[in-house]
Amino acid sequence: MAKSLPTPQPSLKEGVKAPVQETLLTPRFYTTDFDAVALMDISAHEKELGAIVDELKADYNRHHFVRDEEFKQVWDSIEGEKREAFIDFLERSCTSEFSGFLLFKELSRKLKNRNPMLADAFNCMARDEARHAGFLNKAMADFNLSLDLGYLTKSRTYTFFPPEWIIYTVYLSEKIGYWRYIIMFRHLELYPENQFYPLFRYFESWCQDENRHGDFFKALLRSQPSLFNNWKARLWVRFFLLMVFVTHTLTVFERVNFYQSLGIDAREYNKRVIEETNKTSARAFPTILNTQHPEFFQRMEECSDSNLRLAEIDKSDRPKVVKLLQKVPCFLSIAGHMVRLFMMKPIDTEATRAAVH
Repeated sequence: MAKSLPTPQPSLKEGVKAPVQETLLTPRFYTTDFDAVALMDISAHEKELGAIVDELKADYNRHHFVRDEEFKQVWDSIEGEKREAFIDFLERSCTSEFSGFLLFKELSRKLKNRNPMLADAFNCMARDEARHAGFLNKAMADFNLSLDLGYLTKSRTYTFFPPEWIIYTVYLSEKIGYWRYIIMFRHLELYPENQFYPLFRYFESWCQDENRHGDFFKALLRSQPSLFNNWKARLWVRFFLLMVFVTHTLTVFERVNFYQSLGIDAREYNKRVIEETNKTSARAFPTILNTQHPEFFQRMEECSDSNLRLAEIDKSDRPKVVKLLQKVPCFLSIAGHMVRLFMMKPIDTEATRAAVH
């Protein structure tokens, strides 16, 4: 279910980047059932949630996102495909962080007088997301561009997700975000000559924000038995893991040039991020995907190949009807591989936990 807010059409100011066209792969803006969230019984994990909220309130990164002298230079040396790929990375990252800010801020506002602990947590996470989005937008300004975040607030389509879907997807987005940032940071520590812009130096502390957010959503998830202790939850978990991993694969292979500019092999990076996120998810979810299956990444990359063919078709000057007919085999291929991936036997994490204890 999606609802479109009124869409004003002001002309964008000079230097303000027109938002990328909304697709299945662009960061989405979400809304949810705020009353249902307010009524959640979190007593089973209240102590753990309280400890995480205290950590969020401590705001360890309050002095971290300050632009230092290294930013104060002209960045014309970053040019061509490298510049284009980096701006695309900045825009999508900024939009994603801003999307999180809007959702968390609204949750905090609606829960303030009904569930103060959750309201405090969402307020702190909104603060972090706003800080990240602002820092990324300032980075775009170094390339004579910026995003009009107020325009995005009013013009983007808001997708409704029930609270349980929000918990699953936000947990995964925060944890996969952690692994994306920390793996990139560790790589650039080893190869500092590839760190062509100072933003990358901030990724270690940045990803710790992502990690804390993920830990909060893990505790929230485990406080709700209906989200992990039945067969429906197991199916939903597999579905959202698959969707997040396929989306990550498609976006990574769409931006091979960006990763090459950092000296990163896109294929190995994608595998590492997915494998680490899958392992981390075992601490929260009742089941995870079997990323060691010999066909797992092969099918993921087949989906990416079809997605890249779709992009090529879109760029052609053929009639729309011809394009649509050419796209059908690609859509069917992606759907077929995703069904096969979903049907692969998963790993039962609850059984493993029970055996350990």
